[in-house]
Amino acid sequence: MKSRALVLGAGFGGMELSTLLSEALGEKADVTVIEKGDAFVFGYSKIDVMFGRATPEAVRLPYCNFVKPGVRFVQETITAIDPAARRVTTTGGTYEADFLVVALGADYDLAATPGLAEDGYEFYSVAGASRLREVLPAFSKGPAIVGVSGFPYKCPPAPSECALMLHHYLAMRGVRDACEITLVIPLSSPMPASADLSADLVAAFSERGIKLLLGRSVKALEPGRKTAVLDDGTELPYALYLGVPKHQVPQPVLASGMAENGWVPITVRTLETRFPNVYAIGDGAATGMPKAGSFAESAARAVASSILAKIKGGEATPNSGTGSCLVEFGDGRLGWADLDFLTGPKLTSTYHPPSVEGRAHKVQFGAKRMARWFGL
Repeated sequence: MKSRALVLGAGFGGMELSTLLSEALGEKADVTVIEKGDAFVFGYSKIDVMFGRATPEAVRLPYCNFVKPGVRFVQETITAIDPAARRVTTTGGTYEADFLVVALGADYDLAATPGLAEDGYEFYSVAGASRLREVLPAFSKGPAIVGVSGFPYKCPPAPSECALMLHHYLAMRGVRDACEITLVIPLSSPMPASADLSADLVAAFSERGIKLLLGRSVKALEPGRKTAVLDDGTELPYALYLGVPKHQVPQPVLASGMAENGWVPITVRTLETRFPNVYAIGDGAATGMPKAGSFAESAARAVASSILAKIKGGEATPNSGTGSCLVEFGDGRLGWADLDFLTGPKLTSTYHPPSVEGRAHKVQFGAKRMARWFGL
């Protein structure tokens, strides 16, 4: 079988998949990666930008440095996807392949939460984090809400991380006593996949005077009254609103007929969609697992194995459903949970409590991928 592979998106999943195919096939890989952006950014870097620990320029990893044998990178915007024909149309032309992998991640629907775009700030994009970098220094009193508008959303611990970082940021400026912080999340705990991590987060909120509202989401903001309305009718005043918008797959994926209820259904073990030789990995796939970069990588390994088995023969290795969730506690300590959803009969979680030494793990996590993908 021919090996032409078309990878849509250059996030964790797209980068790792194209790297694996290049390693296995070299110049014969025939992989085309289509990505509208010009640089990769680790998700956790947005928190650093938001709180002034890094500049937006410093966290960018230009795709021009992503060079692999047999891989062509194309910076164009996708306008249409025909999964049955494995054909993709972009602002620059039309592409066809023997294997199509959708790794476009999730987009943010600010309009789905009335008032969010007008009077709130999202911190899940580089642009949003950059805006908050300018806004936060002016906030010195009143109620602040870190609110989530719907589930599922990327990086489940990120809202908790934001609330803890905000506490530390305000404390360092000497204004924490004049501010209130409330965290609103639709989950039953801050991190359902790890009871130990959730327990430590709940304890940290209690110690820092952060109010936690579980099992609720923010339905709307009313800018005139400076009030957030929750899905159960509760109203919360705010002077500063930091929001996680509703997520869904990008519009071209919705229009392609691949998605159901905003996400692409797949066979979890293989990441295959209902279309032959069409896969979906990363945040846009309905895996039931955390939408985080390391889980996209484990999915990429399974898809690479499947494609190579179809090209060269042999057995494919199924998706392991493994990954890690890293959490900044705001005081210089970092904790994380290593999760394994699929290799055993049930979910297993190995928890590493927050520590100053834990930061070295985060640095190593980034350094390994910068070296592997960008040669840095």
